[in-house]
Order: sequence, then structure tokens, then C-alpha cells
Amino acid sequence: MKCGDTVCGIVGVVGRKGSHVNQLIYDGLTVLQHRGQDAAGIMTEFEGQFRLRKSNGLVPNIFYTRHMQRLQGHIGIGHVRYPTAGTSSKAESQPFFVNSPYGLSIAHNGNLTNAAELRKILRDKYFRHMNTKSDSEILLNILAVELTKYSSDLSIEGDPHLDIETVFNAISALNKYVKGGYACVSMISEYGLLAFRDPNGIRPLIFGKRESEEGTEWIVGSESVAITALGFEVERDLEPGEAIFISSSGHLFSRICAEKTSRNPCIFEYVYFARPDSVIDGISVYEARLNQGKILAQRIVEDWPDHDIDAVIPIPDSGRIAALQMANSLGVPYREGFVKNRYVGRTFIMPGQELREKSVRRKLNTIVNEFKGKNVLLVDDSIVRGTTSKQIIEMARESGASKVYFASAAPPVRFPNVYGIDMPATSEFVANGRTIEEINNHIKSDKLFYQTLEDLQMSTHNANSSDIVFDSSCFNGEYVTGDVSEEYLARLHEQRNDGAKISFDDDDQILDIHNDSN
Repeated sequence: MKCGDTVCGIVGVVGRKGSHVNQLIYDGLTVLQHRGQDAAGIMTEFEGQFRLRKSNGLVPNIFYTRHMQRLQGHIGIGHVRYPTAGTSSKAESQPFFVNSPYGLSIAHNGNLTNAAELRKILRDKYFRHMNTKSDSEILLNILAVELTKYSSDLSIEGDPHLDIETVFNAISALNKYVKGGYACVSMISEYGLLAFRDPNGIRPLIFGKRESEEGTEWIVGSESVAITALGFEVERDLEPGEAIFISSSGHLFSRICAEKTSRNPCIFEYVYFARPDSVIDGISVYEARLNQGKILAQRIVEDWPDHDIDAVIPIPDSGRIAALQMANSLGVPYREGFVKNRYVGRTFIMPGQELREKSVRRKLNTIVNEFKGKNVLLVDDSIVRGTTSKQIIEMARESGASKVYFASAAPPVRFPNVYGIDMPATSEFVANGRTIEEINNHIKSDKLFYQTLEDLQMSTHNANSSDIVFDSSCFNGEYVTGDVSEEYLARLHEQRNDGAKISFDDDDQILDIHNDSN
């Protein structure tokens, strides 16, 4: 068993016939680059054939003029990827495709918790071969199996009232035995674009449209910012368990394809992963992070009314919004004390403790005058391993801070996320087996403040989210799909510990339809 792709970014576009959507997809992926910096891919359909370019790296480093010229077609999908524990294999970059039925492709954000079981079913019952260890390829093949079963009449083109039961029946069947978090976009060759979301709505998916005299264009993406930044208007989030199909002629169909659904978006999206200018399931990420800072500041004042904090300093970038509101609520100056090198990636997913520690120093540098002789409160979105926090506190002291307090806008991370966020092994969490005071001693802060889970959930909710019960599993160990066993978590631990993490180059395995390996 292998955990599949982590928090990734996906985009799907249906343009006007005769147009080409390659640039729109490229632009959408650059907007979603924060969701995946390991690999990227774009697939379009032109004259009945899929055209694909994918590789490891950032979006601008993968797609050159010659690739874009070949990515023709008015329908396409795109993907940016973070790797899971295991490999950063080019062969596991997305989108994936299979030739039967019809020609079918997929780009997937999330993780399947019963991937091992599904892989066995595909091998033993349907004799389907997997080329990678990615559960995204498993999901694609499950979709192919179910589409084949229901494909007696796939009449979609032309009259929008023609029967499309085949597509929705296939998704309904898939939802009955696929478990975990998944948000997907898929192309069915010569028919259109399919998008669907798991019955718990764990991973985000939203769609929008753009009207013009030439016709209607549609876009589906992981975050609302990918829609608005490209000049489209947001229609709405896909509901949990919902599938939408946009035919190649631009007609949209939708249906809830699950018997039981609930709204359980991952709360870590609002803490860390999503862009602050996004709105997910009706909740502004920016407003949520402001509220997280406000409530945490209120708790600090309640517990420590005579605090001696001279300045609030964020850990860039994701700590900024909470820190800004904390400073305002505490009545102390907000100061920028760290300058970030934007060309160093996120450190919590980097394999190896020594590499992470070196990376922190390369990623951040201090503005000495903001620390010298001051009692500073450093604010971050969360603390995972504690590696970054400990190094940053040390840097603040080296810059002359008298006292260094630390605040996390999220509660202690004590449990693995199994729905698509690649966190370390449980044994590597700084909060594992430690009290807050012991964590404080470990990272060597003078005081440590954590948000409570109740406050995090309350601060993230708004008037639009009364029926939402957030997936907060990395904080409370409660997994909303109800199928996560101790055995599964043990296997996950084996895959995610530092000793298990490897990276290799497999240029000979990379799939590129046009052999553009350079």
C-alpha cells in the first residue's frame, strides 16, 4: 500500500469549440502552485487524441513554447503535485490516462484510504495493470471499470436533455467502495469534462463560468482563486458526493452521486494550505485566519493579562494574517522580523532532519533591529515537527531578543492526516507524547501558546457553514470516513518516517505522449 498524492492542485477547462485552453490551464496551475511544487502536468484533447506534457518541477520550468503549441484543444485538465512519503517519481506525475473506455484521463487531489484493497480488486477481478504506486492511477482504473459497466448508451453530445445516466451511475458505483478524500477532474474523449468530489467533501473543488458573445466557457479548480484570477465568475462549490459533467458543446449536468453525504472539509486548508484570497465551502480563508488570531489573542490576555510582549512577529508567509490580528487584539505593534527566501520550498515535507534544519536557515533571515532588546511573540500557522520553530526561536535569540514567546494558530498536531496531506510519521510530531510545557521546553521558547481545537473550529465557522463538521483528524484523531484502522496507521507510519523517504530520478519511465523529455 502507498498513500497517494497529497494536497495537490487541479484545474479543468471547457472552452468554446475552436479555441485552445492550454494557456488558461497553465495560468490556473501557476495560481495553484502553492498546492504542489514537485511536479505538474497538462493534458488536452484535440481531434480525438489526448495531448500530454508532465514532468517534475515548477510550472514555468516544465512548459516551454514547443509544449504549449502541441497542447491544442478546447478541453483540458491540469495538475500540480506534492509527493507523498516514498518517491518523487516523474512517472507518478499527473494527469494519468487509459485508452479504454473511450479514452479516459484524470487529475486527482487527495488520498484513498483503501488503496491496497482497490489495487487487489483491480488486479484479481478486472485484470488491470498499474504502472505506478499512485492511488490516483487506482482511482482512474476504478472509474474506467465502472464506466465500462454502464456504457450501453453514452449519449451526451447535442441535445442537453439526452441521457447521461452512464456517467452518473459510474460515479455512484465508484463512491460506494472507494474510501478517503478525493476531488477529481477527468476527460472522457470526444464527450467532455467530468468533475467529482468525495461524499464527505474533504478536499475542495469549485467551478465557475465565463459568458461572452462567442459562448460559455467553464472552469473547475481546487480553489476559488483559480477561477477568479482567470476572469471567470464562481458558480459554487461542488457538494460532497456530487459529480458534474460539462459536454464538449458546453452543456452542464450535475447530480449527487452518493447515498449518504456530509460536509467535512479539511480544517488544515484554512490553517495553512489554501491561499488566503480563496473561499472554500463558503468560508473565506482570510477571514478564518483573522479570526484564528483574534481568538488566540483573547485567550492569551485571559491567561496573562499583564503580558510584557513588545511586538508580534509572524513566521512568513502563512503566519502573517493571524499575527496581524493578534497584534491588533493584544494592542502591541505588528512587526516584520523575518525575510523569506521564496526560492526554498516548504520544509515540513523535506526528508531528513539535517536537510530540514539547513533549509530553515536558508529560507529565513532576520531583521536584527526588530528583535534586539525586545520581548517578541512569534506567530506561526501550526507546529508539526518543531524543527522550524526551534530554529526560528534560536535565530530570534541570536538577533538579540530578550524573550521569545511562540504562538501556534492551530492546536498541537498529534495524529497523521490520511486524506491527502503528507505529514511526517506520528513519532516525529513534536507534540507526540509531550505536554504543551514539554513542547515549550523542547523548542526553547519562553512561553508557548496553542489554539484549542474548539476555538479553531469556532473561529473558522461562519454564517454559511452551520452544517459543516470539519475534518480535524490531525488534531483529534477522529477520521470522518470511519475506516481508518490501527493497522492502516501503522503502515502509514512505516512509509512516512525519515528512514523510509527516498527520492529517485526515473527519466526512462516518464510518460510523455510526444516524447518531449527535455
